[in-house]
Amino acid sequence: MAKAASKKLASTGRRTFRTRNKIRRINIAQNSKREIRPRLSVHRTGKQIYAQIIDDLKGVTLAAASTLDKELKEKLKSGSNKDAAGEVGKLIAARAKKAGISKVVFDRGPFLYHGRVKALADAAREGGLEF
Repeated sequence: MAKAASKKLASTGRRTFRTRNKIRRINIAQNSKREIRPRLSVHRTGKQIYAQIIDDLKGVTLAAASTLDKELKEKLKSGSNKDAAGEVGKLIAARAKKAGISKVVFDRGPFLYHGRVKALADAAREGGLEF
């Protein structure tokens, strides 16, 4: 059983590395233009979904939203469906605009671009984020 768990962790780590490596290459290419975009990082669990906009140069979180936020928690039935992910996407876009951010790089981490992750990304695009 330990062997299966380590294999899963290894594959998760590979997917995360592959995604972050692509983001790094995008930022290196844009560095020549002096336009490094912050990263919109998504994390999902079985019950919740979280989104953060992170400035990797300074190592700080510029904006964050999740299904645990008070304004969303009251409105949502469940934190683990596409509707909840869409609301988090709209909220992160609004908070990003408030922080003066319009362009980001989407970091899905080890999660496939499907279902709740895709719903969050689409809602963030509708909210005005460009990626």
